[in-house]
Amino acid sequence: MKLFIYYSLSGNGDIIADKMKELGYDLRKVNAKSLKKNNFWNIFKGGFLAGIGAKAKLIDYNNDISNYDEICIGSPIWNGKFSCPINTVLAKTNLDNKNIKFILYSGSGEAKKAIKKINKKYPNAQIIVLKEPKKYNEELEKINGGF
Repeated sequence: MKLFIYYSLSGNGDIIADKMKELGYDLRKVNAKSLKKNNFWNIFKGGFLAGIGAKAKLIDYNNDISNYDEICIGSPIWNGKFSCPINTVLAKTNLDNKNIKFILYSGSGEAKKAIKKINKKYPNAQIIVLKEPKKYNEELEKINGGF
């Protein structure tokens, strides 16, 4: 079984989740207590906190992935790194012995710092980086070819 765990503040993650559901993934959206609105202050605050590797307090996060052999993590890229909610997911979820994939979404379409972190901690993980799929819907086609 396959699971897509993701965070979405601006809606990009939700669009990717729709695509992942079409591909047979179960969905598990992460909600953070302190980041409920997509506004300038939250974007600025989130970017700063992500830059220092901060974790967010999650609302009702279920870290049980025992029924899944493939886990795909979806994260917006803030300040070149994972979002704070996904930092928490990675800290609280045991991904050992799982087929791991990442879908990263950013305004620039790049995620060099996050990719470096993934390659160090999960060297066999597959990674796809999308540039604002909410704005550039054709970016979703990379998922078809990448997985």
